[in-house]
Amino acid sequence: MLRLTWVQPEDLLGHELRQARLDGRQPARIEARWRAAGGPDAPERSGASPHGVSRYLRLLAEDLLDELADLPSALSEDEPTDLARVKALCADWPAAPPSRTEPASHERVPEPEHGHGHGHGREQGDGQGHGADRLPAALEAAWLGRAIGCLLGKPVEKLPLDGIRALARAAGNWPLTAYFTARGVPADLLAAYPWNRRSAATSLAENIDGMPEDDDLDYPLLNLLLLKRHGKGFTTDDVARLWLDELPPGRAFTAERLALRNLLAGVEPPHTARHRNPFREWIGALIRADVHGWTNPGDPAAAAEQAHRDAVLTHTANGVYAAMFAAAVIATAATGTHDVHACLRAGRAVVPPRSRLAAAVDHAVRLAASTEDFAEVVDRLHARYGPAHHWVHAVPNTALIAAALTHADGDFAGSVCRVVSGGWDTDSNGATAGSVAGLLAGTPDALEDRWRAPLKNRLASTVADFDGTGFDTLARLTHLEATRS
Repeated sequence: MLRLTWVQPEDLLGHELRQARLDGRQPARIEARWRAAGGPDAPERSGASPHGVSRYLRLLAEDLLDELADLPSALSEDEPTDLARVKALCADWPAAPPSRTEPASHERVPEPEHGHGHGHGREQGDGQGHGADRLPAALEAAWLGRAIGCLLGKPVEKLPLDGIRALARAAGNWPLTAYFTARGVPADLLAAYPWNRRSAATSLAENIDGMPEDDDLDYPLLNLLLLKRHGKGFTTDDVARLWLDELPPGRAFTAERLALRNLLAGVEPPHTARHRNPFREWIGALIRADVHGWTNPGDPAAAAEQAHRDAVLTHTANGVYAAMFAAAVIATAATGTHDVHACLRAGRAVVPPRSRLAAAVDHAVRLAASTEDFAEVVDRLHARYGPAHHWVHAVPNTALIAAALTHADGDFAGSVCRVVSGGWDTDSNGATAGSVAGLLAGTPDALEDRWRAPLKNRLASTVADFDGTGFDTLARLTHLEATRS
């Protein structure tokens, strides 16, 4: 029997029950009906349960998904999805720079309150120039940083925190300082914590030969195509049409796969984000946000608005805020004039202040700034957010990204190694942290050769004609979109 991941109603229902509990709905009565009928839990770490269910249970799951979606949320006033309402809640929404057509290097962000400075950060932008002058090199560093962080996290995606730590320790790589390897790791440990099935052959240190295909890199490529075809004034419908043309359904997951399914069923945006889609607050929109930040240097508000138009195809509320947060952080980092703490504050300014994401980011930054041992930071984040959230949910993952960047003080290796060592969605978190820290580094040469060399300036992809493209080429293409009026 073919068991497709992330689409079968009986597998979605458990995820929707969890999402309802998180977003202020009251699902107890509906959950009781599902349990009384013998309905199973959602798969804990994969996208499909191993066995099918009766036709009755499948039809019941479809009905209950619709009933759950209609339940009112007690958090709706504090967590809107509509952009106008989001902006109305954000008292510190960033102002536009003086001119959208001039370099944004003179935009002022208030000086941050520094944490411990646990990493090996430096004054951002030193020796690299500022504004438009540094942007081409910084964009190449950002593309490389995104790839490196993703690659570091790929082998251990889906593994529990204990497994990640045990595998790294067994290889003499803890605290994490290099790509994962199977060399020297006992066979029984590898059996207990198997590498990600899709990734081990291309992402362990001994196997890396260029950057392998990954959705965390495919989505930035899709957004490059989006801007090339439609410019920065694209609509959510434009995103949908692009996906139907260019995104293989088998390379989309969770909310993105369900949005594609909904589009093919005639459901129009933004309803594609809500219809039988329990993943609408997961991490998918966040991993699509980088290009929106890269192409709006110094304008976090414009970056957040672009990210919003992209995100609402698939996500709502905190899933959308996570994308807006990342885009605003990256847009601020792209100037080369602000350190990571100011960048994070710019991202926080576009998140509704009473939302769950705002609370999680604030908690993570405070914790990272006041705790010497990052493993303790991770343990406390997992204790606080792990029990209630799936490992792909945007709230804990965004918090972990903010904590890692804060604790490493924006240092590149420190940021990607900390965030991947923190578990949850390791490759996606590594990619976002690597993008931010790469921008702050300002040039590819600032990223150590031990990280860059295995990528061989070559990216594999299923998107359009990008397979085999170099990161220097991608930086040039991104710079064209950043400077296009």
